Amino acid sequence: MMNKYILFLFFGTLFQGLNAQSVIKGRVVSGNKAMEGTEVYLLPQDSLKTTESNGLFEFLDVVPGNYQLVAVKAGYENIFTDIEVKTDSIYSLEFKMVLLKEDIMEEMVITGTMKPVSRSQSMIPVEVYTPTFFKKNPTSNVFEALEMVNGVRPQVNCNVCNTGDIHINGLEGPYTFVLIDGMPIVSGLSTVYGLSGIPNSLIQRVEVVKGPASSLYGSEAVGGLINIITKTPDNAPLFSADVFGTSWGEVNTDLGVSTKVGKSANLLLGVNYFNYSNPIDKNKDGFTDLTLQDRISVFQKWNFKRKSNKLFSVAGRYFYEDRWGGQMNWNKGYRGGDEVYGESIYTSRYELLGTYELPVEEKMLFSFSYTDHDQNSVYGDVPYLAKQKIAFGQLTWDKKFGRHDMLFGAALRYQYYNDNTPATETAEQTTMPGVFVQDEIDFDGKHSLLLGARYDYNNNHGNIFTPRAAYRYKSEKGDILRLNAGTGFRVVNLFTEDHAALTGSRDVIVVGDLKPEQSYNVNLSYLKNWYFGDGGNVIQLETSAWYTYFTNAIIPDYDTNPNQIIYSNLNGYAVSKGMSANVDVVFSNGLKLILGATLMDVSTTEDKIKQRQMLTEQFSGNWAISYTIPTWNMDVDYTGSMYGPMRLPLASEWDPRPEYSKTYSVQNIQLTYKGFKNIQIYGGVKNLLNWTPAKGLPFLIAGANDPFDKQVQFGADGNALRTPGNPYGLTFSPEYVYAANQGIRTFLGIRYHF
Repeated sequence: MMNKYILFLFFGTLFQGLNAQSVIKGRVVSGNKAMEGTEVYLLPQDSLKTTESNGLFEFLDVVPGNYQLVAVKAGYENIFTDIEVKTDSIYSLEFKMVLLKEDIMEEMVITGTMKPVSRSQSMIPVEVYTPTFFKKNPTSNVFEALEMVNGVRPQVNCNVCNTGDIHINGLEGPYTFVLIDGMPIVSGLSTVYGLSGIPNSLIQRVEVVKGPASSLYGSEAVGGLINIITKTPDNAPLFSADVFGTSWGEVNTDLGVSTKVGKSANLLLGVNYFNYSNPIDKNKDGFTDLTLQDRISVFQKWNFKRKSNKLFSVAGRYFYEDRWGGQMNWNKGYRGGDEVYGESIYTSRYELLGTYELPVEEKMLFSFSYTDHDQNSVYGDVPYLAKQKIAFGQLTWDKKFGRHDMLFGAALRYQYYNDNTPATETAEQTTMPGVFVQDEIDFDGKHSLLLGARYDYNNNHGNIFTPRAAYRYKSEKGDILRLNAGTGFRVVNLFTEDHAALTGSRDVIVVGDLKPEQSYNVNLSYLKNWYFGDGGNVIQLETSAWYTYFTNAIIPDYDTNPNQIIYSNLNGYAVSKGMSANVDVVFSNGLKLILGATLMDVSTTEDKIKQRQMLTEQFSGNWAISYTIPTWNMDVDYTGSMYGPMRLPLASEWDPRPEYSKTYSVQNIQLTYKGFKNIQIYGGVKNLLNWTPAKGLPFLIAGANDPFDKQVQFGADGNALRTPGNPYGLTFSPEYVYAANQGIRTFLGIRYHF
């Protein structure tokens, strides 16, 4: 029934009548060359179009009124054009882009300060990634795609069900705040299970901020945040499709429709379906190497046109996933039993989010979101049944007073959470109201200062105050220096955030009442551009150094007792420090290089003993090397990542597996043919080196031959004994994991847009 409804809705919206009122269309060029990838904004309607290879753009059904068009392209001057639109008219424009001699990265960003501003003018360093970047290594979801971002690593937390989270600068996944269109949609349960359900086809761009952002975004924005900005009906093709499959049997399908509904509404409908139903066990441990998945995500976004041209947008998403991993002979008849081990997770999730600009002269914006997450899962014979509901509302007032660009805000977050674990005897309800203020002061065009503070009240933990400050200097040559300092806080939801607390046979021990974590951060960044040769050869270097200090840190203790995971507030402190560099090189001959490297030291100090944090690499690197061959209508993309050693959780003192991982690299190559109108055909090879974590190890999953510990003998202290059948004294544990078990594979896909 659900599939019939989706098909009816999908094709019904496709053939809605398109009674255009007025049209603005045009072309973006530089010299005689069409400019692909130029962003054209229609303000104040806040619509956006991105030009294709022909440099064309088009805004349909524009309501009569006065507008401004802004053309933005990295490395080129922004072009501004005012236009008065009348009823039933067609306007044709041409933008001639001029190479910029100061800044290369001029994308519009909003995440750093909650205000749209060019990236070079932002007080907070914001990294921007567009669909063009992620298409260099196509994936079925955002979780895998983020592996291409320097300093960001998708962490796989379990060898059996392959769930994971996102690490920024070595910090655990719960420290990363994931937003959709600025709203806190992905948190709590979905931190672990919901990231894989965001289809790439819906993304307009991804903005990444590294470092605390709690003064604007509240709890969870401790280590950094990722804002996934979705397309609007105005900047999406009328119809689009992207389908690819791999030699492992994975199939991913993205479909999109953009259309007008009635006289005052535009609709974007997106459907993503992913299926993997081919159990593979290449490392011969009797368990699936890759979790089997059947996943569908349906997304709708409505933009309503108002006479005042003020913004009103509402979006909703439904996500369902059935995933399982385990012993190769497992089937659903064994679900929840102790005969054949399997981890089976059913996830059903609804999301609603919207933005409404108040009908007043002042610029006031009300944003809201609601999520309902229902999870039915079993880990062997251990059930985990959880429900979570989160409601969020926020009102902001953007006001300028002379040199002061102010932002005032008030927010309210309500969370309901209940599960069947001993830690949740009754349903937990948390209410957190908060207010914040931000003042951005521009002194003389060179020096700028930002001051901000937020106050929250948590009904379980009381008052929480988080200030921040930022300084920005821009030289006459365009070099940019930014210094940021701030604090962050996080209220812990243990079982919703740490999958290791559920899987395997370790007992979970919670010591005392867990207090909110607090962080203090300083970040220094520098941006420099060089222009050389003729025709627009550009090099951009962006470097940063950071230091983050944590109090009340909650870090799982695997070492004290190998049969337990102990959670408590650290009796000491934790530190994350390091430096990173990103280099972008654009040559006029079609060669593009994106290179990144990060060095870091993430540690905990307790009782004057310093120790490296578990599952944190010492260094990492990322690259994307692209070359366009015009005579062949072909793009060649070579992408890869490299990660240094990580400390890993051993299952006993006699565990023969190494305590530290080896340096490893995952590399990919792709060819894309663009010789057909509106069609791209692409294919290549992923994981060229065929690297997997199991290589060179005696085994990957501890106790894989006895996942229910039926043959394990325990001593009086509760520890497993060494016996002839269990020479290393192991219990079942799939937590010795840090990357996917998927080896080399080919892929082939096709993209179409109309």
